[in-house]
Amino acid sequence: MADDLKDALAHVASGVVVVSARSAERYHGLTATSLVSVSVEPPMVLVSLEHETSTLAAVRDTRQFNVNALTRQQEFLAERFAGRAPAVDAHWHSIPHHLADTGVPLLDRCAAWLECAVTDFHTVGDHDICIARVTSATAGEGDPLILWDRSFWTLR
Repeated sequence: MADDLKDALAHVASGVVVVSARSAERYHGLTATSLVSVSVEPPMVLVSLEHETSTLAAVRDTRQFNVNALTRQQEFLAERFAGRAPAVDAHWHSIPHHLADTGVPLLDRCAAWLECAVTDFHTVGDHDICIARVTSATAGEGDPLILWDRSFWTLR
């Protein structure tokens, strides 16, 4: 069933984001396609993060994360944060970024950014659903990166 589900979901297009977080000693991030708008008023989103990731551990500790909506030009970042390209060092020295007021990293030149404060966690299967209030939302520029049929695409 797991393979059938993966095959079916591969045919549902999704935006590609990097969920970023910060612990006391380092920055964390992972590529995700699970960003969902939950509510506009109050502004709420959810992301689904795999149990065994350092990013989830940091989000659980700090109750904060940022969402970086990638552009077509950032496909390599999607691969790096998915663990399919050279690993990202603990302080992201090779990753163009800046810090939000919370100290959580934001990737440079994204299509959009969301800064989020977690309100709830729900454990479901091998992931945790993190529901968060959006404390800041900023639109950037560039064509969004889309995942469809296990490949990256853009709208134009």
